[in-house]
Amino acid sequence: MENRSKTAPLGQSEADLPSPDDSSSAAGAAQPHEYAPGRLNGSGPVAIIDIGSNSVRLVVYERMSRTPMPLFNEKELAGLGRGIAATGRLNDQAVQASLDAIRRFMALCEQMHVKSVHVLATAAAREATNGPDFLAQVEEITGVDVALLSGPEEARLSAMGVLSGIHDPDGIAGDLGGGSLEVVDIKSGEIGLGETFPLGGLRLEEVSEKTLKKAEKIATDALAKSTVLLQGQGRPFYAIGGTWRSLARLHMRQKGYPLHIMHEYAIPADEALDFCRMVARRDAESLDSIEAVSKSRRLLLPYGAIVLEQVIRVMKPSVIILSALGVREGLLYDLLDAETRTQDPLLAAGEELALLRSRSPGHARELGPWTGQALAAIGIDETPEEARLRTAACLLADIGWRAHPDYRGEQSLNMIAHGSFVGIDHPGRAYLALANYYRHEGLGNELMSSRIRELATTRLIERARALGAALRVAYLVSGSMAGVIPRTRIEVRGDELTLVLPSDRAMLAGSRLQRRIAQLAKLGAMKPAIVIED
Repeated sequence: MENRSKTAPLGQSEADLPSPDDSSSAAGAAQPHEYAPGRLNGSGPVAIIDIGSNSVRLVVYERMSRTPMPLFNEKELAGLGRGIAATGRLNDQAVQASLDAIRRFMALCEQMHVKSVHVLATAAAREATNGPDFLAQVEEITGVDVALLSGPEEARLSAMGVLSGIHDPDGIAGDLGGGSLEVVDIKSGEIGLGETFPLGGLRLEEVSEKTLKKAEKIATDALAKSTVLLQGQGRPFYAIGGTWRSLARLHMRQKGYPLHIMHEYAIPADEALDFCRMVARRDAESLDSIEAVSKSRRLLLPYGAIVLEQVIRVMKPSVIILSALGVREGLLYDLLDAETRTQDPLLAAGEELALLRSRSPGHARELGPWTGQALAAIGIDETPEEARLRTAACLLADIGWRAHPDYRGEQSLNMIAHGSFVGIDHPGRAYLALANYYRHEGLGNELMSSRIRELATTRLIERARALGAALRVAYLVSGSMAGVIPRTRIEVRGDELTLVLPSDRAMLAGSRLQRRIAQLAKLGAMKPAIVIED
């Protein structure tokens, strides 16, 4: 296995997908290394083994791309950093548990035909006197040079993870591990000043002697010296790390939040401060909905709450936004070429899903400009961000076509709302899901059982309904195939919303299409018309 893999282009053409005649095709006998048509092969799988102070984790990604999709994810809570503040050494039992896990990880990589493996190590291995001996054993097992990250490099890669997964971030990223906290400024696509503090959950638990008041003082004294946090006043704080994800999961469960997706879950700063104070001052087992947090994470929960509380007090952010992407994804993003890094992650993911699941990826691409014209004609204005979301919704508009017709709307809504997308917040997810629900089910809500509407603003719901109505027209014109939509247009003629068809497509103007254009025209308070022109 190589240490680095060549970056593959973002997408494949339809011809790149395996054909029934391929030797690896499901049409024949199963092959030892068989790729399913539902996968984008590209450069092949790439793996990262992340050796942290609390956990050792393997993540295998489908390929190098702008939106790497995890194929496999497993962690071992070995607790390498436990006791290090007192002894200066990695615990022997934790070392053995970590090495055993890494042997298993390498066997899995071999079975999954991983093309390249990257091994990262952070605070515990960096600071322990026996860290070099441990890393030498890791390199012997993996055959890969371990990247032992310094504090500043860990902060930089955490920030790269935020850049890779959040659209145009502007705030402070903070990555809380078992041994340390890294904070770094991000603005205008650039990574600024970074700092490292010895405030990881395991370390704080140990140096405070499991006394929460003492832990609070340690965190307060350390973060009072932060220059980076002072630059973040009134800006978002992007929270990274398993303990903070557990905090957010608990908050999400207590609120009865309708979407169980952590990435870009947002908590207003004042609310987050009150919540952290409560968690830090109560016995974890007495907290409402504590079952949402795994037992292995509960011991460190109050320490994570203490650190986040002090971050909020020093920084005074506008909002806490969870990022599911951190050092690992930051490394992959860093390995991409400059052109690929500039791609929009949401649209890149939409392109991939259109290729994998739609009847015609070319048709999905055609819908973006056409629906923009249609919405403008009925008086729907869009911000640049709304236009971006509409383009993504068009790329996803046909991914539910294999479902039973009675359930295509519901299936599409669920696939999109719960999809593994980045570069989109939760209201944006709701817009994408609703637009494609309306595209299949019509503009009523009586059949919609999902609570996804609660996440969208009234403005986004209005635009989702309008886009759904426009897509209902488009699919009757195109038959879901590319090449027809660009030859048509929607325009305003007097008080009529007019669908213009080319003369060789005049036969498309049936009664069903007339009803669909009438529904779209009604949203703009106009009369419908279909005309044929050469």
